[in-house]
Amino acid sequence: MGTDAARALLERATTLNLQTGNLLNWGGLRKKCPATPGEEVRDCIQKTLSEWSSKIGQDLNQEALEVVECTVAQAIEKINPEERDELKVSAKLFIIGSNSPSIRDAVDMACSALGVAQLDSVIIAPPPIEDGISLSLEYLQPYWQELENLVQNKKIVAIGTSDLDKVLLEQLYLWAQVKPSSNQVNLASCCVMPPDLTAFAKQFDIQLLTHNDPKELLCEASFQEVLQESILTTKAHEWTPLWLLRYSVIVKSRGIIKSKGFILQARRNAS
Repeated sequence: MGTDAARALLERATTLNLQTGNLLNWGGLRKKCPATPGEEVRDCIQKTLSEWSSKIGQDLNQEALEVVECTVAQAIEKINPEERDELKVSAKLFIIGSNSPSIRDAVDMACSALGVAQLDSVIIAPPPIEDGISLSLEYLQPYWQELENLVQNKKIVAIGTSDLDKVLLEQLYLWAQVKPSSNQVNLASCCVMPPDLTAFAKQFDIQLLTHNDPKELLCEASFQEVLQESILTTKAHEWTPLWLLRYSVIVKSRGIIKSKGFILQARRNAS
Protein backbone atom coordinates (compact mmCIF):
# COMPACT_ATOMS: atom_id res chain seq x y z
CA MET A 1 0.00 0.00 0.00
CA GLY A 2 2.86 2.38 0.83
CA THR A 3 4.24 2.72 -2.70
CA ASP A 4 0.76 3.17 -4.19
CA ALA A 5 -0.02 5.96 -1.69
CA ALA A 6 3.34 7.62 -2.29
CA ARG A 7 2.81 7.50 -6.03
CA ALA A 8 -0.66 9.04 -5.66
CA LEU A 9 0.74 11.85 -3.51
CA LEU A 10 3.53 12.68 -5.97
CA GLU A 11 1.19 12.63 -8.95
CA ARG A 12 -0.90 15.40 -7.35
CA ALA A 13 1.79 17.50 -5.66
CA THR A 14 3.75 20.36 -7.21
CA THR A 15 6.75 20.40 -4.85
CA LEU A 16 8.80 17.65 -3.23
CA ASN A 17 11.03 18.42 -0.24
CA LEU A 18 13.32 15.50 0.55
CA GLN A 19 15.51 15.22 3.65
CA THR A 20 17.75 12.24 4.39
CA GLY A 21 18.29 13.20 8.02
CA ASN A 22 21.61 12.30 9.63
CA LEU A 23 23.24 9.66 7.41
CA LEU A 24 25.26 8.46 10.40
CA ASN A 25 21.95 7.17 11.79
CA TRP A 26 21.45 4.97 8.71
CA GLY A 27 22.81 1.53 9.55
CA GLY A 28 22.85 0.30 5.95
CA LEU A 29 24.55 3.36 4.54
CA ARG A 30 27.31 3.24 7.13
CA LYS A 31 28.34 -0.22 5.98
CA LYS A 32 28.44 0.72 2.33
CA CYS A 33 31.08 3.12 1.02
CA PRO A 34 29.94 4.61 -2.31
CA ALA A 35 32.75 4.97 -4.81
CA THR A 36 31.84 8.54 -5.77
CA PRO A 37 29.92 11.52 -4.30
CA GLY A 38 27.39 11.09 -7.11
CA GLU A 39 26.72 7.47 -6.16
CA GLU A 40 26.32 8.49 -2.53
CA VAL A 41 23.65 11.07 -3.44
CA ARG A 42 21.70 8.63 -5.61
CA ASP A 43 21.91 5.95 -2.94
CA CYS A 44 20.70 8.31 -0.19
CA ILE A 45 17.80 9.67 -2.24
CA GLN A 46 16.71 6.18 -3.25
CA LYS A 47 16.81 4.84 0.33
CA THR A 48 14.94 7.90 1.64
CA LEU A 49 12.19 7.60 -0.99
CA SER A 50 11.84 3.86 -0.44
CA GLU A 51 11.73 4.13 3.36
CA TRP A 52 9.29 7.06 3.24
CA SER A 53 6.95 5.40 0.74
CA SER A 54 6.85 2.17 2.78
CA LYS A 55 5.55 4.09 5.81
CA ILE A 56 2.68 5.93 4.10
CA GLY A 57 -0.76 4.72 5.11
CA GLN A 58 -3.86 4.34 2.99
CA ASP A 59 -5.49 7.38 4.58
CA LEU A 60 -2.97 9.69 2.93
CA ASN A 61 -3.94 8.31 -0.46
CA GLN A 62 -6.94 10.61 -0.59
CA GLU A 63 -5.13 13.80 0.39
CA ALA A 64 -4.06 16.23 -2.31
CA LEU A 65 -0.97 17.99 -0.98
CA GLU A 66 0.72 20.81 -2.85
CA VAL A 67 4.00 20.15 -1.03
CA VAL A 68 5.10 16.64 -0.12
CA GLU A 69 7.62 16.29 2.72
CA CYS A 70 9.71 13.17 2.21
CA THR A 71 11.71 12.36 5.34
CA VAL A 72 12.81 9.36 7.36
CA ALA A 73 11.71 10.02 10.93
CA GLN A 74 14.32 7.90 12.70
CA ALA A 75 17.19 9.65 10.92
CA ILE A 76 16.14 13.23 11.75
CA GLU A 77 18.45 14.72 14.36
CA LYS A 78 18.29 18.31 15.56
CA ILE A 79 21.21 20.03 17.27
CA ASN A 80 21.03 20.46 21.03
CA PRO A 81 21.01 24.26 21.65
CA GLU A 82 23.42 23.79 24.55
CA GLU A 83 25.99 22.24 22.17
CA ARG A 84 25.56 24.77 19.35
CA ASP A 85 28.68 26.85 20.18
CA GLU A 86 30.84 23.73 20.07
CA LEU A 87 29.70 22.81 16.56
CA LYS A 88 30.37 24.13 13.06
CA VAL A 89 27.46 23.75 10.63
CA SER A 90 28.60 23.89 7.00
CA ALA A 91 26.72 23.39 3.75
CA LYS A 92 27.42 23.18 0.03
CA LEU A 93 24.56 24.16 -2.25
CA PHE A 94 24.31 22.70 -5.75
CA ILE A 95 21.96 24.59 -8.07
CA ILE A 96 20.41 22.12 -10.54
CA GLY A 97 17.32 23.71 -12.11
CA SER A 98 17.77 26.31 -14.81
CA ASN A 99 15.01 28.54 -13.48
CA SER A 100 16.55 30.53 -10.64
CA PRO A 101 15.49 28.65 -7.51
CA SER A 102 15.43 30.20 -4.10
CA ILE A 103 18.65 29.87 -2.15
CA ARG A 104 16.68 31.14 0.84
CA ASP A 105 14.46 28.04 0.68
CA ALA A 106 17.51 25.80 0.87
CA VAL A 107 19.04 27.66 3.82
CA ASP A 108 15.70 27.90 5.67
CA MET A 109 15.09 24.17 5.23
CA ALA A 110 18.61 23.33 6.44
CA CYS A 111 18.21 25.54 9.53
CA SER A 112 14.82 24.00 10.26
CA ALA A 113 16.06 20.43 9.78
CA LEU A 114 18.97 20.98 12.16
CA GLY A 115 17.13 23.20 14.63
CA VAL A 116 19.54 26.13 14.31
CA ALA A 117 19.08 29.86 13.66
CA GLN A 118 21.96 30.16 11.19
CA LEU A 119 24.54 28.18 9.22
CA ASP A 120 28.22 28.89 9.86
CA SER A 121 29.20 28.63 6.19
CA VAL A 122 27.58 28.01 2.82
CA ILE A 123 29.54 27.27 -0.35
CA ILE A 124 27.68 27.60 -3.63
CA ALA A 125 28.58 25.39 -6.58
CA PRO A 126 28.32 27.27 -9.89
CA PRO A 127 24.90 26.71 -11.45
CA PRO A 128 24.81 24.72 -14.71
CA ILE A 129 25.44 26.59 -17.92
CA GLU A 130 25.05 25.60 -21.55
CA ASP A 131 27.94 23.90 -23.33
CA GLY A 132 30.34 26.31 -24.96
CA ILE A 133 29.47 29.19 -22.60
CA SER A 134 32.01 30.25 -20.00
CA LEU A 135 31.03 30.98 -16.43
CA SER A 136 30.93 34.75 -15.91
CA LEU A 137 30.50 37.23 -13.09
CA GLU A 138 27.15 38.33 -14.55
CA TYR A 139 25.91 34.76 -14.32
CA LEU A 140 26.99 34.39 -10.69
CA GLN A 141 25.74 37.78 -9.46
CA PRO A 142 22.03 36.94 -8.82
CA TYR A 143 22.99 33.88 -6.76
CA TRP A 144 25.66 35.74 -4.82
CA GLN A 145 23.29 38.62 -4.05
CA GLU A 146 20.82 36.15 -2.56
CA LEU A 147 23.61 34.73 -0.38
CA GLU A 148 24.61 38.26 0.68
CA ASN A 149 21.03 38.97 1.78
CA LEU A 150 21.13 35.86 3.95
CA VAL A 151 24.40 36.99 5.54
CA GLN A 152 22.91 40.42 6.23
CA ASN A 153 19.82 38.74 7.74
CA LYS A 154 22.11 36.62 9.95
CA LYS A 155 21.02 33.30 8.42
CA ILE A 156 24.60 32.57 7.27
CA VAL A 157 27.91 33.65 8.83
CA ALA A 158 30.30 33.13 5.89
CA ILE A 159 29.83 32.39 2.18
CA GLY A 160 32.17 30.79 -0.32
CA THR A 161 32.48 29.62 -3.90
CA SER A 162 33.56 26.53 -5.79
CA ASP A 163 35.70 26.00 -8.88
CA LEU A 164 36.39 29.66 -9.66
CA ASP A 165 39.72 30.44 -11.30
CA LYS A 166 41.80 33.43 -10.23
CA VAL A 167 40.25 35.82 -12.76
CA LEU A 168 36.64 35.06 -11.85
CA LEU A 169 37.36 34.91 -8.12
CA GLU A 170 39.01 38.33 -8.31
CA GLN A 171 36.07 39.77 -10.26
CA LEU A 172 33.63 38.41 -7.69
CA TYR A 173 35.73 39.65 -4.78
CA LEU A 174 36.00 43.20 -6.15
CA TRP A 175 32.27 43.38 -6.99
CA ALA A 176 30.78 41.68 -3.93
CA GLN A 177 29.60 43.51 -0.83
CA VAL A 178 30.06 40.36 1.24
CA LYS A 179 33.41 38.91 0.18
CA PRO A 180 33.91 35.18 -0.45
CA SER A 181 35.65 33.61 2.55
CA SER A 182 36.62 30.44 0.69
CA ASN A 183 36.95 28.87 -2.74
CA GLN A 184 36.91 25.14 -3.40
CA VAL A 185 39.26 23.66 -5.99
CA ASN A 186 38.60 20.30 -7.63
CA LEU A 187 41.76 18.24 -7.36
CA ALA A 188 40.58 15.95 -10.16
CA SER A 189 41.08 18.80 -12.63
CA CYS A 190 44.15 20.25 -10.95
CA CYS A 191 46.65 18.24 -8.90
CA VAL A 192 48.44 21.36 -7.69
CA MET A 193 46.81 24.64 -6.69
CA PRO A 194 47.39 27.25 -9.46
CA PRO A 195 50.07 29.70 -8.23
CA ASP A 196 48.09 32.81 -9.29
CA LEU A 197 44.99 31.58 -7.42
CA THR A 198 47.06 30.73 -4.34
CA ALA A 199 48.72 34.16 -4.32
CA PHE A 200 45.41 36.02 -4.71
CA ALA A 201 43.71 33.94 -2.01
CA LYS A 202 46.58 34.55 0.40
CA GLN A 203 46.58 38.29 -0.26
CA PHE A 204 42.85 38.65 0.48
CA ASP A 205 42.58 35.99 3.18
CA ILE A 206 40.41 33.58 1.14
CA GLN A 207 40.68 29.99 2.28
CA LEU A 208 41.39 27.52 -0.53
CA LEU A 209 39.73 24.14 0.02
CA THR A 210 39.74 20.96 -2.05
CA HIS A 211 36.83 18.76 -3.13
CA ASN A 212 36.10 15.80 -5.38
CA ASP A 213 32.53 16.56 -6.44
CA PRO A 214 31.69 16.03 -10.12
CA LYS A 215 30.57 18.95 -12.27
CA GLU A 216 26.99 17.71 -11.83
CA LEU A 217 26.47 15.97 -8.51
CA LEU A 218 22.86 15.16 -9.41
CA CYS A 219 21.46 15.73 -12.89
CA GLU A 220 17.79 15.83 -13.81
CA ALA A 221 17.87 12.47 -15.61
CA SER A 222 19.53 10.74 -12.66
CA PHE A 223 16.95 12.09 -10.19
CA GLN A 224 14.06 11.01 -12.42
CA GLU A 225 15.57 7.53 -12.72
CA VAL A 226 15.83 7.18 -8.91
CA LEU A 227 12.26 8.47 -8.51
CA GLN A 228 10.98 5.94 -11.02
CA GLU A 229 12.84 3.04 -9.40
CA SER A 230 11.80 3.95 -5.83
CA ILE A 231 8.14 4.92 -6.30
CA LEU A 232 7.47 2.92 -9.49
CA THR A 233 5.88 5.98 -11.09
CA THR A 234 5.51 6.45 -14.82
CA LYS A 235 5.44 10.22 -14.32
CA ALA A 236 8.97 10.66 -12.97
CA HIS A 237 9.82 12.70 -16.09
CA GLU A 238 7.52 15.48 -14.82
CA TRP A 239 9.83 16.14 -11.84
CA THR A 240 12.81 18.50 -11.96
CA PRO A 241 15.25 18.86 -9.05
CA LEU A 242 15.83 22.56 -8.30
CA TRP A 243 18.68 22.33 -5.81
CA LEU A 244 20.56 19.92 -3.59
CA LEU A 245 22.14 20.93 -0.28
CA ARG A 246 24.74 18.79 1.48
CA TYR A 247 25.40 19.66 5.10
CA SER A 248 27.82 18.55 7.79
CA VAL A 249 27.97 19.25 11.51
CA ILE A 250 31.51 19.10 12.90
CA VAL A 251 32.66 19.14 16.53
CA LYS A 252 35.12 22.06 16.48
CA SER A 253 37.48 20.85 19.19
CA ARG A 254 37.85 17.32 17.84
CA GLY A 255 37.30 17.77 14.10
CA ILE A 256 34.89 14.83 13.90
CA ILE A 257 31.66 14.73 11.93
CA LYS A 258 28.64 14.53 14.24
CA SER A 259 26.02 14.70 11.51
CA LYS A 260 25.77 14.87 7.72
CA GLY A 261 22.98 14.65 5.21
CA PHE A 262 21.25 15.90 2.08
CA ILE A 263 18.23 18.13 1.52
CA LEU A 264 16.65 18.43 -1.92
CA GLN A 265 13.77 20.33 -3.48
CA ALA A 266 12.10 19.30 -6.73
CA ARG A 267 9.18 20.67 -8.68
CA ARG A 268 6.66 18.94 -10.91
CA ASN A 269 6.06 20.41 -14.36
CA ALA A 270 2.75 18.84 -15.26
CA SER A 271 1.46 19.67 -18.72
